[in-house]
Amino acid sequence: MPKFLMKRWHGYHVLLLFAVATLFVGIAMLYRWEFGIVGFLLLGILAVYAFQARVSFERDLEEYISTLSYRVNKAGEEAVTKMPVGILLYNQDMSIQWVNPYMSEILPEQFLGKSVSHLSEEISLAINNNDEELMVDLNNRYYHLVIKQDERLLYFFDVTEKEETRELYQEEQTVIALIFLDNYDEVTQGLDDQVLSKLISQVTSSLNKWANEYDFFIRRMASDRFLAVLNQKSLRILEETRFEILDEVREVTGKEKISITLSIGVGTGEVSIRELGMLAQSSLDLALGRGGDQAAIKERNGRVRFYGGKSNAMEKRTRVRARVISHALRDFVLESDRVIVMGHQHPDMDAIGAAIGVLKIAEVNGKEGFVVLDRDDIHSDVQKLMEEVEQHDHLWSHFITPEEALEMGNESSLLIVVDTHKPSLVIEKRLLDKIDRVVVLDHHRRGEEFIDDPVLVYMEPYASSTSELVTELLEYQPKKLKMDILEATALLAGIIVDTKSFAIRTGSRTFDAASFLRRNGADTILVQRLLKEDLNQYIKRSQLVEKAELYHSGIIISKAREGEVYDQVLIAQAADTLLTMDGVVASFVISMRHDGRVGISARSLGDANVQVIMEKLGGGGHLTNAAVQLEDKTLDEAQQLLQTVIDEYIEGGS
Repeated sequence: MPKFLMKRWHGYHVLLLFAVATLFVGIAMLYRWEFGIVGFLLLGILAVYAFQARVSFERDLEEYISTLSYRVNKAGEEAVTKMPVGILLYNQDMSIQWVNPYMSEILPEQFLGKSVSHLSEEISLAINNNDEELMVDLNNRYYHLVIKQDERLLYFFDVTEKEETRELYQEEQTVIALIFLDNYDEVTQGLDDQVLSKLISQVTSSLNKWANEYDFFIRRMASDRFLAVLNQKSLRILEETRFEILDEVREVTGKEKISITLSIGVGTGEVSIRELGMLAQSSLDLALGRGGDQAAIKERNGRVRFYGGKSNAMEKRTRVRARVISHALRDFVLESDRVIVMGHQHPDMDAIGAAIGVLKIAEVNGKEGFVVLDRDDIHSDVQKLMEEVEQHDHLWSHFITPEEALEMGNESSLLIVVDTHKPSLVIEKRLLDKIDRVVVLDHHRRGEEFIDDPVLVYMEPYASSTSELVTELLEYQPKKLKMDILEATALLAGIIVDTKSFAIRTGSRTFDAASFLRRNGADTILVQRLLKEDLNQYIKRSQLVEKAELYHSGIIISKAREGEVYDQVLIAQAADTLLTMDGVVASFVISMRHDGRVGISARSLGDANVQVIMEKLGGGGHLTNAAVQLEDKTLDEAQQLLQTVIDEYIEGGS
């Protein structure tokens, strides 16, 4: 206890004693005046003593406070001048007025009187935004900045070691990658053992060299599969190089006249090794579903990044998968009380044709099937086909509205989604929630958005159309197949529209499917009637073509006039027309749609991946055929966004 406090405690005792003595003196005066006089003398002595004690206490208290204030001031001065914390004062004009010595070491050059933005634009922006904290990089060191707006005061705490440790932890996080040779079975069939050995040796050598260059582990698991273990630092570098191994393997094997492509699935994030493996497998499935020849990187939150995808998916020579899927689909149909078929919004010829083909699969297996269709929401191109269907009493009776489908669907129903795999694009999304068993039949490259937990998926990006896939499934139905002329013609029309009369994305199996439909009564004359074009539509398309301008070498962009509205089909047709022009390798058409959104249709001959470009804007599609719809954008804003993405694509060498 401090000395002055002890004196204060002693003074309290003196006062108490004085009070008691006064009481006794008063009592003594009542009985003996002599005792009273003596008592008063003693009280006087006691009063003098108490007064001296009080003076001594106040003097000691003042000395203690003075000493403590000096020590506090000294400690504050030491803290301001010598503690490893930067302190900066600025005025109302945000000019630096004063800094402590530690801060002057951070800023070697003359800084007084200069604006805070001279240190960092981030600091100036944070002050203007009334932020209280900020992480800032000054002279290659990290500082945690605390901002006191009222005092116009900044504190800089050096957290470089903490940030470097955190970065090291992030860079050293494990990443798992699965590498698959897309077309190994197809290209190696019938190859001489010597040629096959040389080919695989080239691929393995390229992959091992790639792993050594970027410092990660790789091992061959099977004839067409590799496993790679790396860290985040290596993955970041691989992304910066845009997975150049995809191009290298394609070019090396292409010299042998047999081009092999890779698909790479990468799992990354702060998860267990088991979960990383599952993410890698999911990424690989996604890359293969998009046609292969690309890398897919999937994080724990479900976000996916894609690289590559320069080549078209190779057509598979074997039909084993089609036969297996056809038999599996038959089993699901037989286990259901009814089959409901649904395509995408604004269904086109391929979606309607494929839906009619699935109706036939249900019919040959003795089950009732229905096609979901909103009659007020169809493309003008399929208007003639629907007029023919309406005159076909049996076929038209199996078309129902979305509301009727919701009433009809139950736990025993089977929902088959054709020509799309995205929940946001189907005609009636509520059906996906109501019906548990969902089958997906699609020919588009798989995107990030996908229908949850389908019981069966048949996605082949090599196929020209969903109508082609459904035709092959019809061929392997075990019962005798008898097709109506209109049914076969609808499927053939879907193939012809999506291949531009067998001009693009056409393989040998496309002609096989067309031949099968022709044998089963498809009428090519009726197809031509269904595809006849309206003169006014032709003139409108010509107006879009007229507005086209060359943007980059081989890339042409057409933007409709302000106030003009076109439907998506017309925009797509204009893009197709522009692609036929000499020297054009990719075409883009921008126009306002009837629903108030801006539509962009993209086409290419395969040299440019328009799917990647459209995905950057939130759309999707194929390598040679893609589109996007933009909300709350003007035509000029949409054009600016498109040009920015095209520039990034060209600079990145996607």
